[in-house]
Amino acid sequence: MNPRTPVLLLVLLLVLGSSHSTSAQDAATFTRVEDIIYGRKFGMALTMDMLRPAEPNGRGVIFIVSGGWFSAKRAINPAFLSAFIDRGYTVFAVVHGSQPKYQIAEIEKDIHRAVRFIRHNAKKFGVDPDRLGVSGASAGGHLSLMIGTRGAPGSPDAMDPIDRESSAVQAVACFFPPTDFLNYGKEGEDAVGVGMLADYNPAFGPMIRTAQGRKLLGRAISPINFVTEKTPPILIVHGDADPLVPFQQAESFLKQCEGRSVPTMLIRREGKGHGWPGMEKEMPALAAWFDQHLKAKGNETK
Repeated sequence: MNPRTPVLLLVLLLVLGSSHSTSAQDAATFTRVEDIIYGRKFGMALTMDMLRPAEPNGRGVIFIVSGGWFSAKRAINPAFLSAFIDRGYTVFAVVHGSQPKYQIAEIEKDIHRAVRFIRHNAKKFGVDPDRLGVSGASAGGHLSLMIGTRGAPGSPDAMDPIDRESSAVQAVACFFPPTDFLNYGKEGEDAVGVGMLADYNPAFGPMIRTAQGRKLLGRAISPINFVTEKTPPILIVHGDADPLVPFQQAESFLKQCEGRSVPTMLIRREGKGHGWPGMEKEMPALAAWFDQHLKAKGNETK
């Protein structure tokens, strides 16, 4: 095990809470289908858990389980996601390939695959393929924005029918995401596996060894660079005392969205850091965002 792995898992557990067995009370409100295989890479199964409410509303929320671009099944906590479940959302808790084995660009591909898999199986899962939202915290928030800004049509001639599906989503609601690794906290501040994010350099890979490599990679993995008029509505919740992901990351990203007339909202939490006790109390605001932007049809997949 990489020496950073316990630290990254701790980030996940602090933000999301530890996983727990489904109680009898939980079972009355939702069913949990574990370890659904949505893809494979180099012989490794990529899995998600589906949390299906007793009275589903026909809409889906993809929750990306990720902290420091490390993902673990044990960090799936239905209690943290209860605001979605209680409103009838079928939740897909997606576990991706983790750093240091896989780098951010490779991890992003897992999320595209997960969205395509859910869309391909939408009828089976009881969700509308054109009403999918995505959520996550920290690295999970970053990956949510990458899908929000880079969701794309599938390849019509792909051998696997899942890969023919779109990976676009119709709304994003996330917590404290990195959005611009080349202007991290201030203009020109490089955090592509260096500086404030030096402890996470395995997630960035060998391109960080040179300034030119960091510039190319930083642009490719920063969602701020891919905002267009077709970007779906985006909500960000961020503490203004975050020592790991500067509050400026949310501000600059949403400014970019506003310049493209993308519906946005920023919930600023004064004095809060990178995750905080009682964070689950923020979840109804995310659910309300999905209520607003996934309710009516018309947000067609790209």
